[in-house]
Amino acid sequence: MKIGLYFGSFNPVHVGHLIIASHMVEHTALEQVWFIVSPQNPFKNSSGLLNEQHRLSLIQLAIEGETRLKASNVEFKLPKPSYTINTLVYLKEKYPQHQFSVIMGSDGFQNITNWKNYEQIINNYNIYIYMRPSFPVVSNPSNVIVVDAPLLEISATAIRKNIREGRSVRYLVTEEVRKEIENRGYYNSPLENPTE
Repeated sequence: MKIGLYFGSFNPVHVGHLIIASHMVEHTALEQVWFIVSPQNPFKNSSGLLNEQHRLSLIQLAIEGETRLKASNVEFKLPKPSYTINTLVYLKEKYPQHQFSVIMGSDGFQNITNWKNYEQIINNYNIYIYMRPSFPVVSNPSNVIVVDAPLLEISATAIRKNIREGRSVRYLVTEEVRKEIENRGYYNSPLENPTE
């Protein structure tokens, strides 16, 4: 099976993420998209991260009933910080029957030379890129597939800020995710990292 791996903090998952994932399974050769929840991104400060299990649970709520979208906790078991190449190697060994690709924004692709063992990723995996304004794809190797996916400029940072300030996040996240965030009090505190 051809599986696209969509890496991210998903802090929280929002409709922009879901639209990209859905577009990938509808309009490319990918048969499934797995949301790979990163416990700790080496390029991001982890102090504002909601607990990884809670972020995974929010994705599971958001995609409930979707057979071609899956939430994965694979990086929870791997050494931290999370490096994409380590996850790819692990998944290839564990699921040799599947063909894995990477899904990323054009902004992330411009930064790929800073990634650990990035040549190994570029040489061995297809990369599906959704375009972000002001981040053109200049170098385009044969295994890079640029996808014209609908892009909503929704920021997880802005969502967290709205929640802290008591503003609505309706329509930015699914209704199930909104209710869960509200019921659990996620992102209410300045630390954005409640223990429960």
